[in-house]
Amino acid sequence: MKIAVVGTGYVGLVTGTCFAETGNQVICVDIDVKKIDRMLNGEIPIYEPGLDVLFHRNVEEGRLKFTTNLAEGIKDAEVIFLALPTPPGEDGSADLKYILKVADDLGYILDKYAVIIDKSTVPVGTAEKVRATIAKNAKVEFDVVSNPEFLREGVAVEDFMKPDRVVVGTTSEKAKKVMEKLYAPLVRQGNPVIFMDERSAEMTKYAANSFLAMKITFMNEIANLCEKVGANVDDIRRGIGTDSRIGKRFLFAGIGYGGSCFPKDVQALAKTSADFDYDFRILKSVMEVNDDQKKKLLPMVHNFFDNDLKGKTIAVWGLAFKPYTDDIREAPALENIEALLAAGANITVYDPEAMDNVKAILGDKVTFCHTPYAALDDADALMIFTEWPQFRTPEFEKMGKLLKNKVIFDGRNLYELSTMREMGYTYFSIGREKVS
Repeated sequence: MKIAVVGTGYVGLVTGTCFAETGNQVICVDIDVKKIDRMLNGEIPIYEPGLDVLFHRNVEEGRLKFTTNLAEGIKDAEVIFLALPTPPGEDGSADLKYILKVADDLGYILDKYAVIIDKSTVPVGTAEKVRATIAKNAKVEFDVVSNPEFLREGVAVEDFMKPDRVVVGTTSEKAKKVMEKLYAPLVRQGNPVIFMDERSAEMTKYAANSFLAMKITFMNEIANLCEKVGANVDDIRRGIGTDSRIGKRFLFAGIGYGGSCFPKDVQALAKTSADFDYDFRILKSVMEVNDDQKKKLLPMVHNFFDNDLKGKTIAVWGLAFKPYTDDIREAPALENIEALLAAGANITVYDPEAMDNVKAILGDKVTFCHTPYAALDDADALMIFTEWPQFRTPEFEKMGKLLKNKVIFDGRNLYELSTMREMGYTYFSIGREKVS
């Protein structure tokens, strides 16, 4: 099939590359000239494990191309994906200006039937708005379909190539046949393509992410209570996670969720609820708890240093909101670093992938280090914000020699309490007893 993907951000580039890998002819379109030039020169603008192999293979074999010209990009396309940003507004609503601008442009240049697919996460009713916007100037038949993505950063290629399910919102039989053909190579093992109306598909994405955010937040609330009653949240996680009704995933206590999806999608669903005069009380609590949880470690740090951080050097491991990505959107590390700087602390940081993105924001306010151990040299304490695998089994003896104080504030519960006792560390974590 001939496919156009409008927007080469995280979702768009993964979508285009993976569909090229299944034998389709794909053209990715973006108005960012510098980004398109980078990709034409073989440079991938995002970090995502495994994407580089597929990207280079399909470019070399001529199935994956790039352009800044929308008319050129959609020429002869049977399917046109809209993978455009939907940033949150001040009231939490998703901003549809980029999607509707492209929809307006499409109305003028469509010259044959095509299925227009909303791949971005969009509010209920967006497919109808896109359809109406295109229809104002369209002279040919077209369909608008909602096809939300369920990609996890860090494993997005695997998620796309082997989806748990594919959700398609359409009431058009013609569009349904196109979508069945499009996804057939990806669901050969029997994972379902679930068809529903457009509004239900749009709601499904928000419901899924909001439920997962709620699950994380519930465990953080349990962790906070564990600290008061003397229980261990890790034991509780194992105790309830083996219940098939609950499941093992998204039960790890920590310093809250971040990233490009959960915060934005929870806010957007809450805004939709308000627009329809429904008080979605759980979502309000989820947002409130998560905002507090991100700052969970700060009182521990202040108390340890007797509320005097001036001149203290705090080492930070992890800047990305999760491992295997360079994404720092809504990352807890940033909020904590800003608070520590405001308190007079010096900050040294290390992250395997996200330091360039943070440097663009913080500049020389913090010291960027080339190894995790370099960040520890003569630091007064270590704070951990991202659970990168290389942080899980460090050389504790080496760390102890580099740190002024053998103290760790761990926002991701990476280490066993028994190990910390054995190695002589003072260790603060989430939902577990303090080791001192």
